[in-house]
Amino acid sequence: MRLADFLNLRTIGGQITALVITSIVAIHLILTGIFLITRPDEVDPGIDRGHAQFAAAVQLLGAAAPTDRPRLMSDLARAFPRLDIEPLPPGPIPEVSDPEGVDLRGLHRRLDSTYRIFPLPNEQSRNRVGVALPDGTMISARVLRDPRPRSFWAGSWTATLLFAIVSVSLLSLWAARALTSPLSAFARAAENFSVNGTAAALPERGPEEIRFVAKALNRMRERITALIDDRTKMLAAISHDLRTPITRMRLRAEFIEDEVHRHRMMGDLDQMRSMLEAVLSFLRNDRKLEAMTLTDIASTLQLVADQFADIDYKVTYQGPEHAMAIVRPDDLTRSVTNLVENSVRYGAHVTVRLTTSTDTATIEVEDDGPGISDARKEVMLEPFVRGDDARNMDETTGFGLGLSIARAIALAHGGKLSLNDRQPHGLIVRIELPVRQPSRMSQAAE
Repeated sequence: MRLADFLNLRTIGGQITALVITSIVAIHLILTGIFLITRPDEVDPGIDRGHAQFAAAVQLLGAAAPTDRPRLMSDLARAFPRLDIEPLPPGPIPEVSDPEGVDLRGLHRRLDSTYRIFPLPNEQSRNRVGVALPDGTMISARVLRDPRPRSFWAGSWTATLLFAIVSVSLLSLWAARALTSPLSAFARAAENFSVNGTAAALPERGPEEIRFVAKALNRMRERITALIDDRTKMLAAISHDLRTPITRMRLRAEFIEDEVHRHRMMGDLDQMRSMLEAVLSFLRNDRKLEAMTLTDIASTLQLVADQFADIDYKVTYQGPEHAMAIVRPDDLTRSVTNLVENSVRYGAHVTVRLTTSTDTATIEVEDDGPGISDARKEVMLEPFVRGDDARNMDETTGFGLGLSIARAIALAHGGKLSLNDRQPHGLIVRIELPVRQPSRMSQAAE
């Protein structure tokens, strides 16, 4: 990568570099402020040296001549007022021991054996002791505690470390979000990709690399949409052109005197026309043919069941009398009709069932036919795959597009279609549809 890329704030590398430099400068500024406030180079006059001052004063008095000690004690009182050194009257030296609450091990280490430290039982202060100098003279002084060493976590470097950790954490979170958020958007766009034009294009914003990928994906989507449009137009043209010779052949077949041959010829021509219309309908299924509307899907399913019952098929409906959902009503009718057509072809009795919840409407088309084995369930959802293995088609076999069209319609609604076993035998085709369309509702809110 070139150096100019690191300095370009429109790229991810440039933004991360700028954030790192800003963090380093901020750390140095904070360190400078902490140093100016605490001034660790200056000695705090309020901090006493404790045992070191006590031992030094006692050793000076012990080394001085008796005649010089009053003057020296006066000087020590001015130099070390907190020691509060005073002479004691002569007398026997008490038993040497550590006064209660006073740890004199540091003093014992600093003074040799010619100096004897003893408690003052009548003294009210717990931090005051007596000292016998080498020549027997006794004095008293206050024992100052040695300042405790600064805690490991009390240094200014701790604030630096914490700030560095916070900066690196924020940098990591920002970098992770900057990289994963567009990738998540790309994944959602790929998952919701549809050639019907309902999905919005990827927003071309953010760092330069992300904008470049978004533009490439949008161009790819446009090319795929154009390719499918061209395919559909070509097949529509073929279908239109084939209808004309089929119509002419039907007219000529009317003049065939043999009734059996004429009937077979008319059946073959009708099957050819049905095949063309089914293939064209399947290829056009992803196109936006109608808008999403609030529909009573319960009434739609009852209508489909009644239409088949009117032509002597045993098709019944089970479910609520009314259930509203945002769907494409014509596509939903077509999907359920295809499923019922398949069911009545293989089963004697078909049940169209509807159950609803707060977010989902579940449509089940159940038959008592032979069912589909687990090994073929996934294959049966592919186009042009029929339920039987016959090579010759007739009016009872179909073209293998019913389940494919129904699944495509369910996916276009943001739902799913699955094949399930019925006990003791038969098949249940289950369609799960969202009652509300999130993309539509959000667009309406905007």
